[in-house]
Amino acid sequence: MRRITRRAALGEALAGAVLLAGCGGSSTPAAAPSGSTLESTWGDPVGDGQLRVQSGEALVDRTELGEPAARTAVLARIAHVTDAHVLDASSPARVTFLDRLGPPFQSTFRPQETLTAQVLAGAVSAIRTLRPDLVIQGGDLIDNDQHNELDHALTVLAGGRVHPGSGPAGYYGVQLSSDPDPFYYRPDLDAPRYPGLLRGAVREFACRGLGAPCYPVLGDHDVLVAGEIVPTPLTQSLAIGDRALWELPRGLSLPPGARAQAASSPDGPPDPGLVQSFLTRALAGPTVQVPADPARYEMTLPEVVGALAGAAGAGAGGVGAAGAGAAGAGAAGVAGGAGAAGVRAAAAAARLDYTLDLGSQLRVIVLDLARRAGGSGGLVVPGQEAWLASALAAAGERWVIVVTHQPLQSSVGGDTLLALLDRSPRVIAVLYGHIHRNEIIARPTPAGGYWLIGTASLIDYPQQARALRVVATAGGGVALETWMLDHVFPGTLGLISRQLSFIDAQGGRPAGFAGSRLDRNVRLYRRGR
Repeated sequence: MRRITRRAALGEALAGAVLLAGCGGSSTPAAAPSGSTLESTWGDPVGDGQLRVQSGEALVDRTELGEPAARTAVLARIAHVTDAHVLDASSPARVTFLDRLGPPFQSTFRPQETLTAQVLAGAVSAIRTLRPDLVIQGGDLIDNDQHNELDHALTVLAGGRVHPGSGPAGYYGVQLSSDPDPFYYRPDLDAPRYPGLLRGAVREFACRGLGAPCYPVLGDHDVLVAGEIVPTPLTQSLAIGDRALWELPRGLSLPPGARAQAASSPDGPPDPGLVQSFLTRALAGPTVQVPADPARYEMTLPEVVGALAGAAGAGAGGVGAAGAGAAGAGAAGVAGGAGAAGVRAAAAAARLDYTLDLGSQLRVIVLDLARRAGGSGGLVVPGQEAWLASALAAAGERWVIVVTHQPLQSSVGGDTLLALLDRSPRVIAVLYGHIHRNEIIARPTPAGGYWLIGTASLIDYPQQARALRVVATAGGGVALETWMLDHVFPGTLGLISRQLSFIDAQGGRPAGFAGSRLDRNVRLYRRGR
């Protein structure tokens, strides 16, 4: 079985079981309302495909870069939420039909894809409970470069009323019960059955917002159609039009060698020409008439960057105020106006390379690796190495955390930036998303070394964000205490999304996206210099 389909051998009891598992009845533990996996986790201890609440995971010490040392001060508390992929599941610009070809197109359709706004809202709720000094929105906030997707996502982050559907019906897409295609999972009819899910998915809901300053990283899906293609008149006409491609045209197959691209870019094929070619050929075949919605229009690069930058730093009480009071253990706030102003100055050039200082002891450097000409992989551009060298030098005695969307280790030109970081004694971590996987890799260097930290997505299992607490340690060292946060959307929609993502045969569970025990809740020591 490659995907949840109408041929999937899953009983209807699965739907009821997962909901009961999260309800905190007399025979089952309740999930932590904070979402902290220090308190509770989700797992399948029986092996029957049903998620159940389990005990939390305590922090485990990792000492590859330094021995354990006593904490002397908390420097900052940070939340990293990435790859939310808030999407318009009714959009005629989506290329869901390609998913049945398998890798590298496995991300073009997911059984839980109508619930992305709710999952982001649940992650926001968990982060709000954390009360961080700073939230890093790590890129791929949206899925298909559409205006309505970004409007929904930014409303969730800032707080307000969210209308997650599109078009006059709210939802009109491949998961309708009237769609006879046996490939797509229909929640009203197919196992596991969730009658009324599509109506619930587009129902308006309220979100309180992060309540903390949030700063963006640019991802490929934020500015490219399907994370691959620069918007064109053709893709724009599809997005706002009334014809959709739901079925794979006869004779359309992967060219030789295309499947091998999946390993290097799990978020989609790194070659945008592959998607463009398939789209052009598919349009010559049959299409489906769907309700149009002008709010689905695809945005230009300056529009996306401007909107993300315009929302940067927003949070209850202002940027500096939220940070100063949040951690409550001596952590200093973001350099308020300077932080937001730096983002907007970078955005004026349609880029998101900028720095943030949290008090006098921590600097965050954000790098923009999104390709402007198309393709999902990261790309270092001319001048970026010199800019990074200057930002590192200006950090002074502050510890430094670098943030990207795509991992530097798999980006074109990333080795040059890693070599620069290798020479810096103040760099303690590089945070990234894109690969949808929890991972933590020690990178020892003569200068002291740093940690490469990947955070899972919200679209694929395990649908988690990451909390980080930066602490000073005795002897002049530093440690990163990091743990995962589960989303906690009220009601059953968040539970259903997590369960569907778990049993998705092409999703995060078989791909191991949750990572190992040492990729999640750990204490990462770094010796002083």
